[in-house]
Amino acid sequence: DVVEDQGPGGHAAARVGGREGSGVRGGQPGVDRVVEPADEERARVVGCGVGVAPGEVGAEAGPRAHRWRSAENSPGSLLPHLRPGMSLLDVGCGPATVTVDLADRVGDGRVVGVDASEAVLDSARELAAQRGTANISFQHANAYELPFADGTFDVVYAHQLLQHLSAPIGALREMRRVTKPGGLVDVRDADSAAMPWYPAAPGLTEWNTLYHEVTHAYGYEADAGRRLFSWVQDAGFPLDGIEPSASTWCYATPADRTWWGGLWAE
Repeated sequence: DVVEDQGPGGHAAARVGGREGSGVRGGQPGVDRVVEPADEERARVVGCGVGVAPGEVGAEAGPRAHRWRSAENSPGSLLPHLRPGMSLLDVGCGPATVTVDLADRVGDGRVVGVDASEAVLDSARELAAQRGTANISFQHANAYELPFADGTFDVVYAHQLLQHLSAPIGALREMRRVTKPGGLVDVRDADSAAMPWYPAAPGLTEWNTLYHEVTHAYGYEADAGRRLFSWVQDAGFPLDGIEPSASTWCYATPADRTWWGGLWAE
């Protein structure tokens, strides 16, 4: 089974948060379980005044993986902080399965999802229409230059975005800028080096090594999760307003392992 573990540090939440994996489809029949550091660590920066994330895998497999996500299995620790009437921004919203769920949680509030991919945004709008979610809108945006005034949102959320950015601290500063004083920034990200599996599988070890090599070549950080607590401080969030935490996604059943392994194989 593949267990996705979020790695040391997990999420960092500041009042101003992985995924589990399964063995490669048909390739590692002896692997019982892989734990993918799921996401990751989350930084919830709470008292701050205070995109796009490309798929973890291929062009089609990435969006398919994103569509599996929901408010329950992804930003679980954020949910207790949401209230009706809040305004929320999801940076790197992808196909919006999480974003639409969050819109349901804020009732008559307002939710905006931004992403760098127009094709993904089309899918997000289609999902919102299918679900009948009226308090949500989507727009193309750059995570480093969010098209909103200072102090616009009560909550800014980003799931597995920072690992795909060459300047994650800059993106965090921008999230902080558009968050209201006393608002909340909640970020979660993967820590791929913390992903365990059993029994030992040389193929999975090679895959994990290769993934780190590829992300490093692009200037990205595959182990963003463990760095969140440091990154949010570097972005200007006060230490006493940061709440670090961690969580995991576990892919242990044959069906889950096949699904997870198949995504990466594609």
